Amino acid sequence: MDYQTTVSNKETNNKKEKKKEKKVFNQKPTGAFIGASWAALLVGTTSYCIGLWNATMQLNEKGYYFTILLFGLFSVISVQKAVRDKLEGIEVTEMYYGISWATTLISILLLITGLWNADLELNEKGFYGISFMLSIYAAIAVQKNVRDIAYIDKSEDKKDLF
Repeated sequence: MDYQTTVSNKETNNKKEKKKEKKVFNQKPTGAFIGASWAALLVGTTSYCIGLWNATMQLNEKGYYFTILLFGLFSVISVQKAVRDKLEGIEVTEMYYGISWATTLISILLLITGLWNADLELNEKGFYGISFMLSIYAAIAVQKNVRDIAYIDKSEDKKDLF
């Protein structure tokens, strides 16, 4: 009976030790994923801007929608950075983390509110919504790729020194 208890305790301790091991992320994103991320960002933002350029709305409305696009892109990049910093053990204040999430949600709500009240056809509203969401998703992916590559390159440089 002692043998089984001892073996069980050792197995449990080994499992706990495995959980405590820090994972090392050392795989660069593939060229295809990097290219697809940049393509999605360019397609999303370009189509959104072309749609605004060709829209028959007043200039102040165009400015509103363009500003929401820029606000949304900056917000999601900030969220991605804060999340990644926390993952890597870099200190991030809760205030910055919360503001990043809040501004992301606010940018989406501002777009929804603007489109809800806009005098646009339903297909135009859908176009702006989809191109906006594609743009902010792609911005997250591009930021992640940039961060992954920088992290891995920095790790490889440290290995070369030894």
